[in-house]
Amino acid sequence: MTASSYLATRAANTAGSVSLDTSTHPTQLRIAGDWTLAHYHELRQQTDALSDGFAASAQVDMSELGALDTAGASLLVELLGVQRLRLLAVQAPNLPESSRALMQTIQSALTDYHQPQKDSEIATGTQLLARIGCAVEVVWNDTLQLLGFIGLILQTFVTTMLRPKRWRTTSVIAHIEQIGLDAAPIVALLTFMVGAVVAFLGATVLKAFGATIFTVDLIGFSFLREFAVLLTSILLAGRTASAFTAQIGSMKANEELDALRTLGLSPTELLVLPRVLALLVSLPMLTFLAMICGIVGGGVVCAVSLGISPAMFLSLMQADIGVQHFLVGIIKAPIFAFFIAAIGCLEGFKVQGSAESVGAHTTSSVVQSIFVVIVLDALAAMFFMEMGW
Repeated sequence: MTASSYLATRAANTAGSVSLDTSTHPTQLRIAGDWTLAHYHELRQQTDALSDGFAASAQVDMSELGALDTAGASLLVELLGVQRLRLLAVQAPNLPESSRALMQTIQSALTDYHQPQKDSEIATGTQLLARIGCAVEVVWNDTLQLLGFIGLILQTFVTTMLRPKRWRTTSVIAHIEQIGLDAAPIVALLTFMVGAVVAFLGATVLKAFGATIFTVDLIGFSFLREFAVLLTSILLAGRTASAFTAQIGSMKANEELDALRTLGLSPTELLVLPRVLALLVSLPMLTFLAMICGIVGGGVVCAVSLGISPAMFLSLMQADIGVQHFLVGIIKAPIFAFFIAAIGCLEGFKVQGSAESVGAHTTSSVVQSIFVVIVLDALAAMFFMEMGW
């Protein structure tokens, strides 16, 4: 006999089978061979044929049962049912304990299984309202956290100002260099270009009315009151607030904040206060630089396109634009700076400890800072307009 024929005979001899012996009393259900995945198709046909073909009183003979795996055990569980499985210890005393435990485990799993029910469809309008409600709740919680954090900053500031030995002058100066001096070129270039664009637009629109001379007033009013402080604040919201969040968030992820607290140091005093003070100093100075560069950009366009000389440009600004417009613009800079720094540092403290969390809160700090700056600027514009300033 060849090896292949031997293996075929071996597989046929060990293939599982089930038969019903009606010659005995009571009827016996004989289960023999290997009940494994390799013989699953044939065993499924045999069990389906006997599913309703024997009485409940029939005894089970498993004396010739061979190998048993999960697939075969599931077929036996379906064939025998719960009642016969409970009597296996009596009707099949020679059944290995492992096989009995396997069938009982599968029977328990099949009994406990329930077809998952599909959730009912929620109306689109209801989903929309639910998402709006969740968004409002998030905004409300973020607002409360920001107000609480602002209170903590003010408390720390007052406490530190009364103790000169705890002033961190070196840290404040270093942050002023990073925030203000390093950002000066991009602020100057941006506002210069915007000033030139505003002058082009003003000259184009006012030319139809024969009032191109008022382009000077348009440039002066827009940059002294709004554009300079708004553009600078938005630029620093993207540049500085994100840096604050990433720096503090990385420290929290590396558990450096916990180390500071263990040493008895206040993270608010050590990390937040120097950044807030540095931005309070840097943003007004950058705003003043933005005013100058924006007006210079508009003056260059007026000189090139409208024939308005620099001397005439400056004289028209001096005659038509009062100093209160400069004060209206510059007074908003510290307010914007305080909120930008507070939001950037607060989002850094919210980091959970992973790189993904650092990125998410960095993005959130930029979005929140820009949003708050625009809202505050709109409120300030309405207030000053009503006051006649």
